[in-house]
Amino acid sequence: MNENTKLLLASFSLGGVIFLSVHIFGQLLHINDSEARLTSLGIPKVLPLDATKGEQKVIMNDPSIQKNWGLAGTGGTSDIKVGNAWDITKGDRRIVVAVIDTGADIKHSDLADNIWRNAGETGKDANGKDKATNGIDDDNNGYIDDVYGWDFVNNNNNVVDNHGHGTHISGIIGAVGGNGIGISGVCPKVSLMILKYFDPKSKGNDNLKNTVRAIRYAVDMGANIINYSGGGTDPNDDEFAAIKYAEDKGVLVVAAAGNEHSNSDIAHYYPADYNLSNIISATAIDTFAKVLRSSNYGTKTVHIAAPGEGIYSTLPGGNYGLMTGTSQATAFVSGVAALILSHNKEFSAEQVKKQIVATADELPGLRDKTISGGKLNSYAALAIQPSIPATGIAVASRNGSVGIIGVHSRKGASTAGQEETGDSSGESIDLSGLIKAINRPLAGLPSSEKIHN
Repeated sequence: MNENTKLLLASFSLGGVIFLSVHIFGQLLHINDSEARLTSLGIPKVLPLDATKGEQKVIMNDPSIQKNWGLAGTGGTSDIKVGNAWDITKGDRRIVVAVIDTGADIKHSDLADNIWRNAGETGKDANGKDKATNGIDDDNNGYIDDVYGWDFVNNNNNVVDNHGHGTHISGIIGAVGGNGIGISGVCPKVSLMILKYFDPKSKGNDNLKNTVRAIRYAVDMGANIINYSGGGTDPNDDEFAAIKYAEDKGVLVVAAAGNEHSNSDIAHYYPADYNLSNIISATAIDTFAKVLRSSNYGTKTVHIAAPGEGIYSTLPGGNYGLMTGTSQATAFVSGVAALILSHNKEFSAEQVKKQIVATADELPGLRDKTISGGKLNSYAALAIQPSIPATGIAVASRNGSVGIIGVHSRKGASTAGQEETGDSSGESIDLSGLIKAINRPLAGLPSSEKIHN
């Protein structure tokens, strides 16, 4: 097999796929530095902003909101039931999600109001100059004028998105909801910290080094959640240490499971598979709640499934369009995590993770694909929040009642991994082995390294 053939096969094996009519497009970008991860990003399909004809319901006044089927477009079959979740909370801008990606269009009309602003670099300095542009590291964090985040590729504060991926991910997580423009993100009110680790227009990207720096920046600057779509099949000590630092500081890391159509229980993918309690790994499903052919899966390594095929979101230049992959699924999970923290700010990263996993909609087609055996359900994750103890996992029965693992219910004692809810007519979800699976040991150290969409 010649090198060109190998490259072609690699292009189709990686994620970052995007469906345009009946065609699948992928882009493989090579990095020579052995310490840098390869990256594969889908090609965005730009679509018009006008609202879809025949919409049955508008759950907010954003005209194209139902073009994103993952929010509430499939009658509960594979969407995340976000309309019901928003009855509980629409978010809180005090919750900060760090989006480590290709940057973002911070002036996009559907993102601008939810872009994080560094308080230490805003306002006037002692000389009456604007801290945002005075060329001084006003907050002494080692970064000059880092108002909205940082570009770790070019080492400056210009987080412009030259690809589109980061803007798309940002929109899924937190496009402004209720503003009468475009769409809404999963968490309509949130602060998006933009951290750029890859730029297709720059040569010599050291993606792994940039990732590590971005993670540490996010933690130091107060992010509650880190959304990261990169990865590779080789673990890295510096990356592990950075995410361990996030774990020690109580920061949740939502990581894409990867787009290699492989079983991550056998062929591990990092950082999603690091044995750390603050990581939650997401794979992608289509409108029929089936894991995408390109997506990684694993009953010991991938926590949950979320919408990821043909997702409609923001793109640079004020545009909107479609992209596909586990990156998009990861953004849905980050958005729900932000909703949970908005509603219960005292929750730890591990509590948020357990809440998301425990309240997944269990589906037959996902039982052999993920730890939870199901797909993301934003409403369930929020609706039973008051019932989750600091050391336990809330359990929802299929009739909507609630129980806690290890706690006696009104009708009887809990069994291993299953709690009787106090309603004998309800069928409890079997969470057997869930806690053990979440705290799985590491296994195997495969060789090749890639990054996915």
